[in-house]
Amino acid sequence: MTDGLGLGDAYDATLDRIKGQGGRKARLGIAALMWISHSERPLEPDELRHALAVEIGSPSFNSDNIPSIATLLACCQGLAVVDKGCSTIRLIHFTLQEYLRAHPEIFGAAHSTIAETCLSYLDSQQIRALPTGNLPGFRGTPFLEYSSLYWGMHAKKDLSDCAKRLALKLFDGCGNHVSAEILFKEQHPFGYFDSNKPFLFSSLHWASIFGIDEIVAGLVEVEGCDINGEDYVGSTPLRWAALNGHEGVVKMLLGRGDVIPDKPDKDGRTPLCCAALNGHEGIVKMLLGRDGVSPDEPDKDGQTPLCCAARIGHEGVVKILLGRDEINPDKPDKYGQTPLYCAALNGHERVVKMLLGRGDVNPNRLNQYSQTPLCCAARSGHERMVKILLERDDINPDKPDKGGRTPLCCAARGGHEGVVKMLLGRYNVNPNGPDGDGRTPLCCAALNGHEGVVEILLARGGINPDKPDKDGRTPLCCAALNGYGRVVKILLARDDVNPGKLDEGGQTPLFCAASNGHEGVVKMLLGRDDVSPDEPDKDGRTPLCCAALNWHEGVVEILLARDDVNLDKPDKDNRRPLCCAALHGHEGVVKILLGRDDVKPDKQDVYGLTPLCCAACNGHEGVVKILLGRADVDPNGPGEDGQTPLCCAASNGEEEVVKILLGRDDVNPNKPDKWGQTPLHCASENGYEGVVKVLLRRGSVNPDKPDKDGRTPLCCASENGHQGVVKILLGHEGANPTKRRKLG
Repeated sequence: MTDGLGLGDAYDATLDRIKGQGGRKARLGIAALMWISHSERPLEPDELRHALAVEIGSPSFNSDNIPSIATLLACCQGLAVVDKGCSTIRLIHFTLQEYLRAHPEIFGAAHSTIAETCLSYLDSQQIRALPTGNLPGFRGTPFLEYSSLYWGMHAKKDLSDCAKRLALKLFDGCGNHVSAEILFKEQHPFGYFDSNKPFLFSSLHWASIFGIDEIVAGLVEVEGCDINGEDYVGSTPLRWAALNGHEGVVKMLLGRGDVIPDKPDKDGRTPLCCAALNGHEGIVKMLLGRDGVSPDEPDKDGQTPLCCAARIGHEGVVKILLGRDEINPDKPDKYGQTPLYCAALNGHERVVKMLLGRGDVNPNRLNQYSQTPLCCAARSGHERMVKILLERDDINPDKPDKGGRTPLCCAARGGHEGVVKMLLGRYNVNPNGPDGDGRTPLCCAALNGHEGVVEILLARGGINPDKPDKDGRTPLCCAALNGYGRVVKILLARDDVNPGKLDEGGQTPLFCAASNGHEGVVKMLLGRDDVSPDEPDKDGRTPLCCAALNWHEGVVEILLARDDVNLDKPDKDNRRPLCCAALHGHEGVVKILLGRDDVKPDKQDVYGLTPLCCAACNGHEGVVKILLGRADVDPNGPGEDGQTPLCCAASNGEEEVVKILLGRDDVNPNKPDKWGQTPLHCASENGYEGVVKVLLRRGSVNPDKPDKDGRTPLCCASENGHQGVVKILLGHEGANPTKRRKLG
């Protein structure tokens, strides 16, 4: 290609070199190019290798014939490459594809050869031996999927006598052939397949799916052929042909006097419904020409052929169906969706115009969720569809759905600025109309961060920018909650927005932002003189407390930089920010809080738990270590029930925390709680063998100390069935197995 000749001459020269290799190499190179240029989809290297190994007409597949990919590419003389990104094999350049198609004589009858190859592979002993029911993977048979799904497409393009014979051979016992099941599942991908039930897939079904006229013509003449036979999903040959748009086969089958042209499948879909669904206008016309076909017959979901065509946007089919007097153009399915709704939902403008041109179509008809076509179009942001619908005088542009959402609410929620503008241009649209949750369009837009919609709404006169929803949350609160800084900034610029307004839970916008870690919004709100940085909610939690609880270190630092934030302000459980952070193991927050001189690191909550106790109970080793590093933290400080941090850790089986605490000389391992139970009692009663072992290693631990009921650790373990702990204690020389409790 660098010798100055044109590409055609270059390809001629390369093909001559391929043929000049002679013998198997020449055949392999030409065959590979034929497959690559004529396959129905790109082939993977292993698929092509196995295809090239097939001997047409042979009863067995010989794996010794499979060429290596290196050999295959070498035989192609650089005209084929492996596309590593797609894991397929392709031609070197798109111009080569054009060249090969312009010179069909290079390969001869390519499609019939490919069909014969696929059929020979499927007829081979190895493939016929594969089980049905549970489809095998294609690892050992990589050519199985392609040959099963595409042999018919190649045969339809060029059916040779050989391919016809091989197809009829394949049809023998087709209900038990793995390729029939592969094809069926491709055609019916969402259907459940029960391998214990009869497959009922006949040769006529098979040929009708591919639309091979000549084979179908022969099969229908065979004595005993059931032209109306149903397969596993209740599909007749006519239904398969109609679904796949094979006009010749449909015409042939309809020409039979014994065909039932309106027979539905198990989903209630007739051949007409299937043809309408896939936009096959010619077949729709053929079927409508039959007396026995109902043009308005719904399927099990209540969808008529018109509804199916409108949903997909097949204008030609819709036009044909609307030309029939017996069609109801406003018939809803079982979900209340009319053809108009279906078309509006999917943005099919011309279909909507056709339907609106009918006097018998109600443009305000509701679906099961009380949504109008306009509401649906607004929610999806279909501007032109909304415009078409709003041009109707009989459209109600403010009709809410079951959730109370108007079209404006739906558009605002989705951030569809163009639709919002159109709706606001209507005099009969309420710009403050709340949904079922009390959220106005502005609130919906703010909640989802749609700043453009927020600006459009605020520019409209009569908008209340501070109207709360049912939870008492204003648009500002909603934006702050989700961290939408630009929306917050827009709202704060308004004089009629209260930045400190409380919701039903007593939470301010600052609280919401701090709780979710939105640092930028927190800074913005704290920049306001009318925002209280320490305002608690109904549970007594301040913004600092919530930020500490949720591990938002940045927010904690921002709040602590304020002089008017109380570091030790407790909530209703008397928990302070430090206690909240310790409880959840937030080491970074604990370090920040302990860096303050005014922190009280040993303060108890309402349950008598100190931050150290909270951390020990939940196994937060890092926090325990940090707190133990403080001189003003009592490592034996008991809670309300007299439980020390060691007791708390032992009760919950936190072995590593127990080790850390026992590593301190000033920790008393025998200190009892108010019931007289030591850490060893607590661990034994709950069956924590590892903790028991760790405690017993301390020489100062008394394994025989009774609690206030006279129960020893051994007694506690035995009563609760912890045999492992019992064994450990009996193995310790200090435990007395004969000692009985007071009540015993």
